[in-house]
Parts: sequence; C-alpha cells; structure tokens
Amino acid sequence: MDASTATAGSTYEPTTYAVGREKIREYALAVGESDPVHLDLVAARAAGLPDLLAPPMFVVVYTAPAILQVLSDDAVGMDLARVVHGGQEFVWGRDVVAGDEITTTWLVADVFARGGNDFHVVRTESRNQDGDDVCVGTWTFIVRGDRA
Repeated sequence: MDASTATAGSTYEPTTYAVGREKIREYALAVGESDPVHLDLVAARAAGLPDLLAPPMFVVVYTAPAILQVLSDDAVGMDLARVVHGGQEFVWGRDVVAGDEITTTWLVADVFARGGNDFHVVRTESRNQDGDDVCVGTWTFIVRGDRA
C-alpha cells in the first residue's frame, strides 16, 4: 500500500461505549490492578467516587469500537497482518467511572512513509455523557512494508 492512498484528515462516526461496573473489575483484575477503587464499590464511594473508577488504560476498552472503524477502512488500507503498534500518548481529563457513557471520535491526523513502512497517526477524542473530556489520545500504527 502506498501511504498516499490513505486519507489524512478523515474523521469517523462517533462511537459510544457504556462503561459497566463488571467490565471495570474484569479489566482491573486482568492487568493486576489491586487498588480497591477499581474493584470494590464501597471503597470507591468511600474515596468520594460515585461508582467504580476505571483504570487509566481502560481507554483501550472504550475506544475499541472506534479503533475498528479505522483499522477496517479500505481508504486507510491497513493490512492487519502487517500492522505493528508504534506508540500511544494520552492527555487525561475527567475520571471514567461505571455508569459513564463515553463517546469517541477519531481523526486520521497524519499518514507518511519512512524506511519502506507506512505510518498512520490517529487522534482520538473521548468525552463523557456531560461533554467532559476524559481522554485525548494519539495512536501510531505502523504497516510494515513488503520485504519480499
């Protein structure tokens, strides 16, 4: 794929993810997060939270539906068999707690080629049901070139 066929500046339909208490617990346990505010409702409320607090990297859960839009877009042209995760950066906003509905929009920020590989830089903006920013992310996907 020639990087110039991808469309920098493309945006995608927003996706909305309803954050569930059990999903937070499952995620926290899967990544070894032991802080009780992620696992125990009584502890979360004692800490002044309305419900369980999602660990910061729970961002990968609520942005997943949006990620799939980009990765499966023929105009972007990512061959998933050749995709390597190149990096991610986040700017955190409001906490995410169980009961939130997080809406994420994606923008293809940049597409370029370097060293025979294509780089796709994607920006996410995730907001809660009140319109508060919860996370702005920059994700870099590298599509390895053909080394045949």
